[in-house]
Amino acid sequence: MRYEGTVYRPPSEAYSLIIQVTIGCAHNECTFCDMYKDKKFRVRKIEEVYEDLENARKYYGVVKKIFLADGDALVLKNEYLEAVLIKIKELFPECERVSVYATPKDVIRKSEEDLIKLRDLGITIMYMGVESGSDEILKDVKKGVTSQEMIQAGKKIVQSGIKLSVTLISGLGGKEKWKQHAVESARVISEIDPHYLGLLTLMVNPNTEMYEKFKDGEMELLSPKEVMVETRELIKNLEVTNCVFRSNHASNYAPLAANLNKEKKSLLNQLDNLIEEDCEFKGEVFRRF
Repeated sequence: MRYEGTVYRPPSEAYSLIIQVTIGCAHNECTFCDMYKDKKFRVRKIEEVYEDLENARKYYGVVKKIFLADGDALVLKNEYLEAVLIKIKELFPECERVSVYATPKDVIRKSEEDLIKLRDLGITIMYMGVESGSDEILKDVKKGVTSQEMIQAGKKIVQSGIKLSVTLISGLGGKEKWKQHAVESARVISEIDPHYLGLLTLMVNPNTEMYEKFKDGEMELLSPKEVMVETRELIKNLEVTNCVFRSNHASNYAPLAANLNKEKKSLLNQLDNLIEEDCEFKGEVFRRF
């Protein structure tokens, strides 16, 4: 397999075959992210993608899941994606799901018919980084979209019949905007009503614009217990139908899991215990993306 630079994928794609259809991220301006700073965005020639798929077929016996990387595969025209998905069906008839990262602007640019066609050809789940529901915080971190665009894109994916997994970042608003971050994020996620919600915890990497802000004292980070308080405020205000919630990423201070709304009360009780008791949270040295 040929990979350019560091390859990233969602935690749930740990055992997936990863195929780069794009290199880097078309937006690549988020102040908290350093994932694609060493790459200039480009679309790979489809012949190269076909060759990678053919080589993978020779090397791997059974491939159940395929993730189309890098950070912005959905920016591609539907014709390109459809051709790749048809090739996957031809070479990997045993493949049960294909997945991609989905930025809100990419989703909005697609028609509902486009998304349904991608679903019918094998894309069963899309991952969308909401990060925060606060328009002020989204602007601060240069996400490039509004909360309303997040809602529009998320609903569009769900309505197309594709599973939607969204992520939020605990502590993204710092100490000053923690409650705003929690309440507004709950509003956005409730309106989208996704199938999965993942909660990461902010880590300020030295190679990011946010690090400079932190270093200059313009942003104060939450303590582990304050992250739990913020998380409790988020969960308290969430109203979703049947959403699998996970906060067990390597960046998180404490592992949390629940099926919302069924287990909302027990999750709130668990958070109360973490806040009220003298708990030992994961040390900074053990946190990583």
